[in-house]
Amino acid sequence: MSPRSEDTPRRGNQPRRGTSRDLPTGDTGAEETEETGRGRGFGGIGDARAYTPRGRTMAERDQRTRSPRAGRTTDPFRPALQVLDGGRPQRGRRPAEPAVPADKTTTGKTGTKTGKTGTGKAGTGEKGDTGRRDQSDPRPAPPRTRRPEPDDRDELKQRRDRTPARGSRGSERSRTGAPSPRSPRAPFGSRTKKSSGPSRAVRAISTEPPKLANSTRRLRLGTVLALSLFVMIGVRLVVLQVASSPGDAARLIKLREQRITEVTLPAQRGSILDRDGTVLAHSVEARYVGADPVLVENVSQTAATLAPLLGVPQSKLIEKMTKHKRPGGGESRFEFLAQGVDISIGDRITSLDLKGIVVKQDERRDYPGADLAANLVGFTGADNSGLEGLEGRYDSLLRGTAGSQEFEIGKGDLNTPIPGGYQKYVEPQPGTSLQLTIDADLQYEVQRILCEQATDWKATIAGAVVLDVKTGEVLAQASCPTYNAAKALDYTPADREDVPSAIVADPGSVHKAFMIGAALQEGLIKPDSLITVGPALERGGYRFQDSHVQDKGTKMTIPGILALSSNVGTILIGDKLGKQKVYEYQQKFGLGKATNEGMGGEATGKILTPDEWSGSASGSVPIGMSVDATLIQMAAGYGAIANDGTYIQPHLIKALVSGKDGKVEQTAKPETHKVLDPGVASELRTMMESVVDDADATGTQAAVTGYRVAGKTGTGKRLIDGQYTSSNYGSFIGMAPAENPRFVIAVSAEVAHGTGGDVAAPAFSKMMSFALLHYQVPPSTTKAPTFRIKE
Repeated sequence: MSPRSEDTPRRGNQPRRGTSRDLPTGDTGAEETEETGRGRGFGGIGDARAYTPRGRTMAERDQRTRSPRAGRTTDPFRPALQVLDGGRPQRGRRPAEPAVPADKTTTGKTGTKTGKTGTGKAGTGEKGDTGRRDQSDPRPAPPRTRRPEPDDRDELKQRRDRTPARGSRGSERSRTGAPSPRSPRAPFGSRTKKSSGPSRAVRAISTEPPKLANSTRRLRLGTVLALSLFVMIGVRLVVLQVASSPGDAARLIKLREQRITEVTLPAQRGSILDRDGTVLAHSVEARYVGADPVLVENVSQTAATLAPLLGVPQSKLIEKMTKHKRPGGGESRFEFLAQGVDISIGDRITSLDLKGIVVKQDERRDYPGADLAANLVGFTGADNSGLEGLEGRYDSLLRGTAGSQEFEIGKGDLNTPIPGGYQKYVEPQPGTSLQLTIDADLQYEVQRILCEQATDWKATIAGAVVLDVKTGEVLAQASCPTYNAAKALDYTPADREDVPSAIVADPGSVHKAFMIGAALQEGLIKPDSLITVGPALERGGYRFQDSHVQDKGTKMTIPGILALSSNVGTILIGDKLGKQKVYEYQQKFGLGKATNEGMGGEATGKILTPDEWSGSASGSVPIGMSVDATLIQMAAGYGAIANDGTYIQPHLIKALVSGKDGKVEQTAKPETHKVLDPGVASELRTMMESVVDDADATGTQAAVTGYRVAGKTGTGKRLIDGQYTSSNYGSFIGMAPAENPRFVIAVSAEVAHGTGGDVAAPAFSKMMSFALLHYQVPPSTTKAPTFRIKE
């Protein structure tokens, strides 16, 4: 027969369509099953069950409250399920009992759950049962029923009254969590006893969760806004820089020029040292005084105050302090008034607190030796730039590279940059120092002896050079008169000249050694050759005679021609050579061009080419007339004789010392070339000893005690602007020890009367004696030979 509406179908309750088949229902609550592993709802209709086919409500609990992992998947915006009583929320409802674990549930033949007592609602098989039937049950699910209408509330109430209470014994499984023994299946067609407790209807009240902010949309919107802002800024910059009017650009440039000031930062100038590191010239701390013409208030009064302190004419100060434009345009904001000012003077100016006047640290050139090698070293100007001597010749190396500082200023002090304003700083690079070949001690002694001799003879000028034979180094180069390099402008330009490299004169008889050496080298004469001489010779209308007049037909030896300085004998030897050979050997000995020893303004001298020889040239050139040469040129030529016939270029610079790291860089080796064979040079030196040793010779005053000396005297004329002076230019050039020379010393002086043997030879003797002792050169162990002067 057809079952009653309240009876449970034989196949048990079928799950509603659209609901989760894995979520159990009943008074015991929702549980996570072992077969599927799904214990949480998936939202929608599966989370809130509807009415059963009989219109009975089911008490479904929120599955998330019973799972240990609920906190990780709970949707905070989904409202909790509410228990309804007759369509209305219950009041004072007891808390739900714990859910029965899935692994404790058993399934009977009907596919329904059985409690511990076997009579609970979960195992009755009633039509109102909400227990989940077995997944393998092939029976179809009951048809879906509609939600109870209000007219059915009485029937629902009656059913609720028959539902056992939640705390009854039939729900012992909920309390203990253990499954009850399976109850026997009811006979076909029999009814199962209904539970007496009231039933609960579950109604899901779900609201639409609030919409969260879309982060991707916000990011896109922010990117669009940022790009729009950058585009606007870029367009504005283009407009300002490209599309602005010329007037705007000019106004901006002018404004910048008025705010920006530039100060030159002088680099530390390199020093000049002797071969042992003794300072000949260096820079010391000083002060510079500058002015900002824009800030100077009373120009005339300020100039009158500073003129006596700075030693600068007031008119010049007024010109610098008056407002004026810079060469590049714009107001001048800085002018040097004086540089190298003493520290004490700078402090006095600072104490005056003159508006627009600044005093800052600077350097000044100082020369510890005052006049020591002053004509050689030179001096600097007010701006610390080299003007003469080595200071001028190597100014680019010594001065380094100046730095600069540009900064934005306000209305205050000239050197007070605006904090955070525009600033540009270029660090100055210190200059390179020069280490000379000069020996300061030897230089001092040579200079002293030279000036004493020049004073005794009332010489107009005098000069001396000391060469190291083996290296070509200039160990001393002195001039007289000299001057104090620290106050160079107090002396005349003539007083500041370096005589050995700048003064050109006829070398006179010292040139004869070159002619005899050339004839020996060419094999035209031998050391024992005899030359027939007479009282005089006439060439081109000029008469050439000897100071020691010889009878006609006198036969003189080569040493005799040197010792007595025979003009006639030398002219005859020159005739053997011919003008071409004379010219060639003059060049080999270094005449006719500057030695490039390192001095600025060195004279080149001049020798006549064969085409330039006049009728008298064959008489004048061999004896050193019609020849323009400097003392350093002649000394270098004698250095070739002393160095076994090899010419070595004389030089003053030994090394360069970097101002950055102090690294020492040796200069390039000097140029050398062969002039004479060593044997020829030795023979010539021996014959030149007769000039000093022979009693009648011209250079006896050049002798040095304990040493053999070889040399030659000479007397010529000084050439000024192409014209010879009336004074005599006497010289002596010699070497010692003659058997193995160590030094060559050349001395010259311009005197009203006197010869090289009278003026220069005595000075040579003193200088050579000091040099040999200073360098501890052993005395000669052999005596000079005895010479025959004539037959």
